[in-house]
Order: sequence, then structure tokens, then C-alpha cells
Amino acid sequence: MALSLDREAFARRLRRLYASWQKGEDEFGGVDAIVVAVGVDEEIVYAKSTALQTWLFGYELTDTVMLFCEERVLFLASRKKVEFLKQVAPAKGAEGTNGLPAVTLLVREKNESNKANFEKLLEALRSSRAGRRLGVFAKDKFPGDFLRSWNDALAKEGFEKVDVSAAVAQAMAAKEEVELQLMRKAAAITSEVFTKFFKERVMEIVDADEKVRHSKLAEAVEKAIEEKKFLAGADPSAVEMCYPPIIQSGGNYNLKFSVVSDKSHMHFGAITCSMGIRYKSYCSNLVRTLMVDPSQEMQEHYGFLLGLQEVLLRELRHGARLCDVYAAVMDVVKKQRPELLGKVTKNLGFAMGIEFREGSLVINSKNQQRLKKGMVFSVNVGLSELPNRGAARPEDRTYALFLGDTVLVDEDGPAVLLTAVKKKVKNVGIFLKNEDEDEEEPDKDEAEDLLGRSSRAALLTERTRNELTAEEKRRAHQKELATQLNEDARRRLTEQRGEQQTQKARKSNVSYKSAALLPKEPHVREMKIYIDKKYESVIMPVFGIATPFHIATIKNISMSVEGDYTYLRINFFCPGSALGRNEGSSFPNPEATFVKEITYRASNLKPPGESTVPASNLQNAFRIIKEVQKRYKTREAEEKEKEGIVKQDSLVINLNRSNPKLKDLYIRPNIAQKRMQGALEAHVNGFRFTSVRGDKVDILYNNIKHAVFQPCDGEMIIVLHFHLKNAIMFGKKRHTDVQFYTEVGEITTDLGKHQHMHDRDDLYAEQMEREMRHKLKTAFKNFIEKVEALTKEELEFEVPFRELGFNGAPYRSTCLLQPTSSALVNCTEWVSGGDRCNPGVLQPPFVVTLDEVELIHFERVQFHLKNFDLVIVYKDYGRKVTMINAIPVASLDPIKEWLNSCDLKYTEGVQSLNWTKIMKTIVDDPEGFFEQGGWSFLEPEGEGSEAEPGESESELEDETFNPSEEDEEEEEDSDEDYSSEAEESEYSKDSLGSEEESGKDWDELEEEARKADRESQYEEEEERGRGRKRKGPPGRGRPHPPKKKRK
Repeated sequence: MALSLDREAFARRLRRLYASWQKGEDEFGGVDAIVVAVGVDEEIVYAKSTALQTWLFGYELTDTVMLFCEERVLFLASRKKVEFLKQVAPAKGAEGTNGLPAVTLLVREKNESNKANFEKLLEALRSSRAGRRLGVFAKDKFPGDFLRSWNDALAKEGFEKVDVSAAVAQAMAAKEEVELQLMRKAAAITSEVFTKFFKERVMEIVDADEKVRHSKLAEAVEKAIEEKKFLAGADPSAVEMCYPPIIQSGGNYNLKFSVVSDKSHMHFGAITCSMGIRYKSYCSNLVRTLMVDPSQEMQEHYGFLLGLQEVLLRELRHGARLCDVYAAVMDVVKKQRPELLGKVTKNLGFAMGIEFREGSLVINSKNQQRLKKGMVFSVNVGLSELPNRGAARPEDRTYALFLGDTVLVDEDGPAVLLTAVKKKVKNVGIFLKNEDEDEEEPDKDEAEDLLGRSSRAALLTERTRNELTAEEKRRAHQKELATQLNEDARRRLTEQRGEQQTQKARKSNVSYKSAALLPKEPHVREMKIYIDKKYESVIMPVFGIATPFHIATIKNISMSVEGDYTYLRINFFCPGSALGRNEGSSFPNPEATFVKEITYRASNLKPPGESTVPASNLQNAFRIIKEVQKRYKTREAEEKEKEGIVKQDSLVINLNRSNPKLKDLYIRPNIAQKRMQGALEAHVNGFRFTSVRGDKVDILYNNIKHAVFQPCDGEMIIVLHFHLKNAIMFGKKRHTDVQFYTEVGEITTDLGKHQHMHDRDDLYAEQMEREMRHKLKTAFKNFIEKVEALTKEELEFEVPFRELGFNGAPYRSTCLLQPTSSALVNCTEWVSGGDRCNPGVLQPPFVVTLDEVELIHFERVQFHLKNFDLVIVYKDYGRKVTMINAIPVASLDPIKEWLNSCDLKYTEGVQSLNWTKIMKTIVDDPEGFFEQGGWSFLEPEGEGSEAEPGESESELEDETFNPSEEDEEEEEDSDEDYSSEAEESEYSKDSLGSEEESGKDWDELEEEARKADRESQYEEEEERGRGRKRKGPPGRGRPHPPKKKRK
């Protein structure tokens, strides 16, 4: 297949080169022609000659001479290359019509002399301008007979040669959009290889304590680019390394890109990694330092390095001089950390493109070149020879920190990151939680030196005998947390004591502020019921006086017809009516005299001479009061929704078309009755969702408390969920949780369809769904990475840890609750009131911020129950506790381990507690609560005298304990079964069944089955609300506490 050439790109770039030459300053403008000769040399990876060819044609043309003269361009190449170049040669008679110089193609002769062709080229050089000075790339020296003979012929003419490498590089430096797309792709591949391969591999090596050489790890990285899973969907044949990856650790650091990875073993300290990947000839670069158990000083140095890179990116803008950028960064070092001045790298980066490093565009103290929009730089900031004062080993005594990214120079703002790899301490730090090993490390090293490497296993075996079990470690840690919890809670409540809670009074609705505003309608004068829609009042005759009542005072209204009369009954709000708790304080003057109800009667018979029956007034009043009441309640509901809404900043729209954007998403909750698709776009300070109907929902970055990305692994939807700090209004309601999702497969399945495991249609559908899942996941991840780069990682998306998830029912139905790094969430089971699957069921998303949690309490933790409940108590004691019901017992230990790792205090008990009463007791008398031991009453050993503040429902049951006959019979049975054997045998009988079990008849077995069914039914339907009946399990083979029955 013939190679194609982009003629438009060639013409555009050739014009740019000639324009730069014609208005060129210094020596470039003074040359008469430019000569570019390319030979064959596999060892030369980067050369200005080949870079210019790739820029113009998209390919390298070996053994080719190119002459750029004033009015024409000449090529001398082999026949095949000339055929390829004919695509750029204009047709006869069309030369010069498009503003381009004429193109002349010469075919190389088979003999190496090519005298005739060389003479034509030399003649063209002599006739271009003055014909004396030639622009060449001085550093490019290719071997080969063809180029040697051409260089000899050129030397005989005695032309003056001028190096124009820097000037041509300047012309090529500002990238077009097509080039930027290739560089973005190269940067994305570099990021993928680093994140998914190198970083994961280093963590495996550290975890397994492997001995791996730097050179071997570098080879593994080079092999990784052959695997498609690390290439972000790119063609492997178009991907190659810019240079062999450079991995350094153990005190030997050289922060340059010309070094190679040595054969030393990787040391678990500061590990620097530099890697660059080319995609379709365009380069990218990435540098990171992974730190294993970094000291506080190392973390501070790294934080300072991050700050320097921020300054560097801020200074890289259109029109700035490179030396000024360097000076701005070094000024920060002089002001903040002058002792590090000699340890910063000598240059801070260089321009990149087809060539990895452009020597004329280096960020240092001497370079006067100016930046242009579209230039791409590899920015690299490093600190070398940093002393580690507390180090014991020679390898740890010095270390280096190196940080680098590929960035794009923009016109106004700071440079844009193309390599979106996270680089905060928490992202590059590997923290090993093994204090025992740290303490015994010096002794272990000495033992290894004396006894040799083989003795290590024996030492470890000896050490594990004295180690604590996981449960004991958890208990020790929980004990520390308990002390700290009570101290922090007491201090917090003491500080909040002065704050008084203001109770909102019910709005006083006055019909008319003065009697003059009373309407003068005939109905009022005739003592009929009149409804004033303007003032939302009902004027009724009371003892012959027209008395106005505001519509807000009317509770309900009813009308009935009995015989010849119509009755209209109006009920009013008053103290004692069902307004809920604390209703007395909701009236402005609760001690006043209130009208509770008024009934009016009118005849249905038409009097002589009248056109209407008297009852028509009551019928009209009933209808109009209902309308006004409905309008008033709707307005009140809207105002109530708007209460407490914090005014948000305005969204700053970024008019750039390259904004991160996701299309074809649904929003929850719905904006209208039906769900609508739309697009989510990231702007300067927030997101905007625009539906196909034109509705807009804005979410600002600074209002997002949690941004959760729920992948489609094991789910039928893929979700971006935002839990907000302050509620926002849309669809006439306030919302604290907003999510955007799309479906990744069929949520419903046709069960009537014939299913066959080898059905081609089904296999094809499954394959398409897999591809769709992968495509969506990639699109969402790219969107998230771009947003995080746009916000400089101020907004970070959390991904739930599915392996730590557990089932529970925070609302009415069971769902999978999954921890993230800072919350416990369920984002997928969002059922609204009008859902077609569960009409009338409301299940909002579940998001609990771990920083707001005071402690976790497990209820109903008993060995014979299959489920338990989890209660979340918040640091704000005025906030209602959150309960998660029906969690399987198998999840108890994993949940404890997770909570312990998050430094959250947990307790457990066998009873269900009255949390409303407990929290009220604490809030009413915090001092007394903490004097009695605080939260220690929840501990198993603290259930005695200190359990008073949290009096449980079980304690209340003791007062009304009245066992039934069935309970007494069960107690007698259990007493007969109980013997004075050893405790161990009792336990075995209880868990494995009695010895007589094999001789039971069918009736006994059926009775036991009925009891087991009853027991499971109680476990599922049991509620913690008081006044509900609860019964304990039968419990054969050992004594058990008496059964309790609630009245």
C-alpha cells in the first residue's frame, strides 16, 4: 500500500518555515539557502534533519538531500522516495499559485557519483539570493558513501556554512492542534505505564521484600509498552521509548536524562523514575519519586519541591523569557529555603516535540528565547544530595527528589499538565505499618551480618511467637481511641456550651393590618362568606360581625348535604391539634383563646323571588377556599425548600472547546418528571450539566464535600456522585446529593426468550457489553483525570473499595455499602418516589463522612443471630444517629478491621438501645455524662452501674416482665437438659447438638424446624422501636436467660 502524505500540513508548515526564514533575525535571516542532508544510521535517534523531515512529511527519508532555496525546493532521493514526494509537487503550470516555492524532484543515479544531480543542486544554491551563505545543521553528521560524496562536492564550492538549528527549532516549536493531539496521547500512555505498571510493580517489590536490580526493572518497563492494556488503546507499533527508563535509589543519584539505570539492587528509600514514551514520533516525559516510609524532613522537602513546580507552571506563559522563568523559581528558593540553593537542578526543563530535547529552548539562567502559545515543555525540578540525618545505613544517608511533567504553554493562564499522574505525598509515599519490624531492624541487620542471610527465617519465626493476634492489637488500639474520644468530646461540648439554639416560631399570618383594608364587597355587607384572594383571607360572619381569618389558620374544610340543608365545617389550627412535637411554642401567643371550628348551614331550597339557592354561597366558598389553600401550601413548600440555601458563587464559563466533557448522561434526582439525557462539562470553578431540553444545573468545586466515582464493575450503571456541603436548588427542590450516570447494559432481561449458552446472538451481545463497559470506564477515567488536573487536585474523586463492602439496610431495602478513603457510601441504589420498579419507595443515596463520626456501636451481636445492626453516632450530638440494619455477622470482623484502620472507635453489645433518650441525656447534662465515664458505658465491662444514661429497652422490659406458659415450659426443658458437666462439654452440646439427636422422631424434628423458622422470622422483622414483641431463641442443651415479653 502506497504511503500517503498530508499535503495541507506540508504546505502549511513549509510556509511557516519560509516566513520564519524571511523575517529571521541574526544569522538565520542572512543565509541564502538551507541544506538538509539525511543518511542512514540506526544509532542516531534524534537529529534536526530527520525531525524536519518528519515535521514536513510525517516520515523519515534516508539518503535524501533537501535544498530550500529562495524560490524553489529541491529533493534528491531514490526513485521510490521521489514517487512518494510527487504528492507535494504542484501540477505543471500551477507552480507558485498557492504561495509556495516550486518543487523540483531529482532521482538518484545508481552509481555513487551523481555528478549531474549534484551540479543541478549546486547551481540552485548559487542562484538563491547571493549564493554564498548556507544554513546547515552543524551537529548532524551521517555516515555513508552517498552523503560523503555530496559533502565533498559542497566543500569544493567554498560556501560559508551557518548553523541554523536553533532558528529552525524555534519555527517548529509551537505545535499545531494535530501535533498536540499526538503529544497528549503520548503523555497519556506514559501516565498509564507509570501508574498501572511501574508504580504497582514497585509496591509489589516493597511488599514482598524482593531484591530487584534497577536495570532489570527498567527492562520490564520497556517490555510493558508491548502490552495493549498499558497503552490507553494506542497501536503498539506506533509506541516506543524516548530513552531507556532511568531508575535510581540507594544514595546514587544523577538527575539527568543521559544516564542509564545501573545494576544495583533497588533500595527502599527515595526511588526516582524517569520515563518518556513516543507516539507516532512525538515525545512525552514523566519523572516521579516514590518514597518508602519517608521521614518528616523528606516529606517537607518534597512538599517544597511541589511548590517550586507550581511556581514554574505559573510562570510558563506566552511571551515570557526562559531566563525570567528560571529566575522566578530560584527567587522562591532564595527566600524560603536558601540552604537548598546549591541542590536544585541546573536547568528546569526543555522544549519537546519530535526531538526529545531541544537544546536551544532550555529553561536556565542564560536563555533569552521567548515562550509561544502551543510550545510543549518537559519541566523537571530536582533536589540532589540531600542529607538524611537519622539514617543508620550508608544507602540512606543521602537522597534525591526529582519531579517532572509534560506541559503545554497557554496564552493567559499557567501551563497545562499533559501527564496527569498524581504527585502529592499520599500518592507517591509507600508507608509500611510494621512498628515491631522497625524497632528490631538494627538487631536483625547485625544478626544477618553475623549468621548470614539464611538465619532470617529462623529469626522471624522466633519473633512471631511473641506477636499479638489481630484481635488483641485491635483491642489495644481501641482502648487508646476510647480515652482520646472522651477527652475530645468533653472539650468540644464545653466549647459549644455557650451556643443557644433558637427555636423558630410559626410565622404569624395577619389578614389585614388595618380595618380600612377590609374589602367592601356586597358579600361582606350581606354577611356571607367571602374569600379575598389578594390577601389570602376568608371573611366569615361571626355573631353578626365580618371576621377575617388568614388561609394559614385553616386546618381543613369539609362540606356535607343533609336533607334540605348544606353544612360547611371549617377546622382551625390551635394548640392541641396534631401539629407534632413541641407544638405549643410554634404559636406566637399560645395562651390566647383559639377558635377550633366553625360550622355554617344554608338551605338548599330556593326562596321565592331569588335566582339562586342560599347554599350556593357555601358551595362556592368551599371550592375557592380549597384553591387558595392549595396555592398557599405550594408557595409555603417552595419557601421551606429555599430556607437555609447558601448562595453560591457564579459559575465561570471556560469558552475553550477542549473542556473535559461527558455526554449522554442522566441526572439524579430528575429535573423534570421524566429522566432526560444531557452533558456534564467542567469549567473554571465548577461543573455544568445541560439537559437536551436546555435545563442547567451548576455544581461548584468548592461546594463538593465528596466526589465519588463508582465504576461499572459488578454494577449495571457507571456513576459520578457529588455529595455537597450546602444544598442547591433545582426542580423546585433542594438537593444535597446529585449524581450523573449512564447504563452499561440491559437492566431487564426477557425470561421468555430461549436461552442457550452457545447462542451466537447472546455471545455477541455479551462481547458488545464488555466492550461498552471498557469504553465507558476509559471515558469516565479520562474525564476525572482531566478535571483533577484542571483543579490542580483540589477536587479528588474517590473510588469505593468494593472488596471492603458489606450488605446492610440503611433505609428500607438492603444494599451494598462501600468505604472510600473518607466516607461510607452507596450511590447506585437510588430509588425515587415514582420509580417504576418500586412505586412509592424512597431510598436516597447513602453518604456518611468519616470525619464527622464520633463512634460506631454494633447492636444485637449474639452468636445465634445471623445479622446485627450498626449505629453511627456523630460528633454533632444534636444530629440524629444513623442506623444500618440487617448486616450479616460474617461482615463483623472485616468492618472492625476497617474502622480500626480509620482510627474510629467502635463498641458492641447484645441489646438494642434507645438512642433518642441516650443523646438527650448527653446533651442535657454533658458534664454529668463524662463524670460517669462517658462513652465507656457501651463497653462490655461497663454495662453495670454506668449504663444509666443509656437505659436500654431491655432494662425497661424488666419492669413489665411476664413470662408466658410456653416460655416457662421451655425454661423447664432447658433446666432438665442442663447438667453439671465441664463447661467445654456444655459448649460442644450446644454447638453440635445433643447426643440423643440421632434418636429423635419425625414429630420432634418438625417441631424444631418450626421453631427455627419462627426464629429467622423474628430476626428479619425485629425492630428496635418500643412496644413491639420480641422473643429469644429456644436454645437447647444449656441454660439461657428468661424470655421477655413486651406489652
